[in-house]
Order: sequence, then C-alpha cells, then structure tokens
Amino acid sequence: MAHLTLALSTKPAAAHWGANAILSFTDNSATIHLGDEPTNYLRIIKKAARILEGLGNKEVEFQGDWHIEQQWAFAYSYSSVKKPGGIIWLENTDKAELEKRFKALLFTRDIINRGPNDIHPQTLASEVINWLSQIGGEAISSKVISGEDLQKQGWTGIYNVGRGSDRPPLLLEVDFNPSGQADEPVSAALVGKGITFDSGGYSIKSSEGMLTMKCDMGGAATVSGALGLAMMQGLQKRVKLFLCCAENLINGNAFKLGDILTYKNGTTVEIVNTDAEGRLVLADGLLAASATGAPLIIDAATLTGAAMVAVGNDYNALFGLDKKLLQTVLAIAEQENEPAWPLPLELWHQENCPSAYADTANSRAQKGGGAGGASNAAGFLSRFVSNQGQGWIHFDLASAFNNNATSYLPAGASGAGIRTIARTLLNAD
Repeated sequence: MAHLTLALSTKPAAAHWGANAILSFTDNSATIHLGDEPTNYLRIIKKAARILEGLGNKEVEFQGDWHIEQQWAFAYSYSSVKKPGGIIWLENTDKAELEKRFKALLFTRDIINRGPNDIHPQTLASEVINWLSQIGGEAISSKVISGEDLQKQGWTGIYNVGRGSDRPPLLLEVDFNPSGQADEPVSAALVGKGITFDSGGYSIKSSEGMLTMKCDMGGAATVSGALGLAMMQGLQKRVKLFLCCAENLINGNAFKLGDILTYKNGTTVEIVNTDAEGRLVLADGLLAASATGAPLIIDAATLTGAAMVAVGNDYNALFGLDKKLLQTVLAIAEQENEPAWPLPLELWHQENCPSAYADTANSRAQKGGGAGGASNAAGFLSRFVSNQGQGWIHFDLASAFNNNATSYLPAGASGAGIRTIARTLLNAD
C-alpha cells in the first residue's frame, strides 16, 4: 500500500478478523479497535503501529477523532530506522505541537542510531550545534574544549576516558540565551553523556555487549533533543548545555585500572573499572553545570546496566537528593506519557564505592558494580553537584535503546525522556 488512512473505534472488529483483533481493513484504510478499557488505548495503538509498519505503507494518514496523545503514540511506535517519516497529522490545533515533538524525536533517534564511524565526538558536537542553531538562531552560541586542552583546563574525566582514541575527546558548551544579555542568569543547565563508542577500555566488553555501544551517547542526544524541543515550544529562559564526549577505546595511552584522577573540586577517584567511564565524564559536566549557578541541573546518561535490571526497558530510572524536585519531574513524566521510576539515592550512597587510595573509587570491583549499582553510580555523581544535590535530577536512561524491535517499539533509539526534560525546562522558575 502506498497510502493508508487510519481510524479508531471502540467497537470490536468483525468476527472474520479473528477473536480480539485490534486491526481491520477495507481497501486502503484500516481501523484500530481499542476495546473498552481506556487505560489500554495507547498500548493498543502502539501495538497496531508496529503491525502496520511492516506492511510497506509509504504514508499513514489519521482520520476521525484522535486525541493528541493517540496520534503521538502511533507515530512514536510506527516510525523506524528504515521508515522515519510518513505520518500525516490531523489538520487541527494539535498539528503544530505534534510536528515539533516529531522533529525533536527524529533528531534524537537518528543521532543515536548512526554508527560510531559516523558519530564520534567531533561530529556529535557539530551536529548538535547545527541542530540547535537552526532552531535558536542568534540566541545560540557555543564553545568546544578538546584534546590536550581538556587536561590543561582540568577536565580530567573526559580527557582520561578519551585519551585512548585517535579522535580527541571534548567538552561542548552550548549557551541558549534568548535575551542576548551577557549577565542574564542561567535558569537551567543540562549535562549529557556523549560516549560515542564504548569498548569498555581495559575492562573490555564482550563482543555481544559492545555491539550496541554506539548508543552510549544517548544521554547527549536526549538532552540536546529536549533543549531543541523546549525552544520550539517557546522557551525564553537561558539554558546551558554541556556534552561530555569521548570514545572509550584501548591503546598504549588509554587510562588504566589503578589510575587516580583528581577533579576540579579536589575529589580524587581511583579507577577500578574502565567500563564505568560514563560517570567519570559526567562528573566534569556536572562541575561545569554547577559553576553556572543554575538552580536546576539535569543530567542524562545511558549509565548503568543495573538500572535496566531494576526497571526494564520500558522505564527510565530517576534519581534525586532533592525529593520535592524528584516528585515534580516524576509527575511531569507521567503527564508526558514517558514512563519513569525513582530509585534510591541518599548522600550516604557516596560512600558505597570505597577506595584505600583515593576519596572514592569509580565503582566496585565486581560485576555490574555489585548490589545497588545504579544508586551507587548516582551517589558518585552527587559528589560533583553543588548545594548537596538540591535542584539536581539524574536520568539513567534504561529505555533509551533496544537493539531489536518489540511488540510496541521499533529497533534502535526510543527518544524517551525528551518530552519530560523539555517540559521540566519550560516549567522551571
């Protein structure tokens, strides 16, 4: 089929389509049968989208009465790596908002799904700058600190994680300042993990575990997509974006187990696992974000397998020492239909990766970082934010990427989290 029109119905499909069928067809049109339980509607729509995506349609056009979230649920699950568009929205007041969301979604997914030969630290930074400049124009400025300059300026985490690659690591700072005033206070800072490929370093991953590590810059893509979406939705506050970009590879110059790194705030870190590199680069980004004085700091990262064990691939894990802010962001995630779930974090989690040689180790010297690995990683990060973590939220992006399609999602990047972070920016004081 070249063009398929699509309608919704709460009535069951005719018997010849099969018991409990969720789809029926007439000529070049299809109907999704939602059943009689409204709480299941979005999941049924997503499941129908996955079925329809496999039928070879070039375009799908909504007809009839669709809520904005129903249109979004279909497009979110229908759009795939090989078929990223082909959606014709209803001509109503929801169309403009859906187009903004979809633009941000496609950017985020595309940049995660592309291979590490294509997206490396330099190209990641360039593509983010170009994307945000297209939206923000003169309100966007940026600077890049790269290679040996990172070491000279004290950005030890990014420098050491990336020094085993021929392509130098970098810290990207993007400043969205719509007022144009140099003294405009920064209302929020975003930090993204931009490990464009993660071999694990000397704590090397298996071939199977390394296969999907092009997605390890999912945090950088997510916060960039979220900032772009918030800008399209009318953001008028100053926001700074920090992307911590590196390839975690092995050569004679790569960082090693037993190394001790000293950060700008004086914290010393013993390396007990070179595959726990994300928190090392994020520490620099969080220090840079804290230096802006922003009352809101959000970081996002594909950080731990432990988060995926805890919440699966359908939820993002959220952490915060600021319990009021944590509940606010969880409520926003629910409103935006982006499942998120809180995992434990207290100040004492900082002590769960002890070292005899430094203030802390970067993990525990056991598989997956041991029990509570996701919370311990968040505790490590909390050492590098100001005000004892008040105003800070950490997204561990457990639902950022699936290498294989499911009944509800296409293979590859999901883009989950961009709506939640964008709305949090827009709602911030």
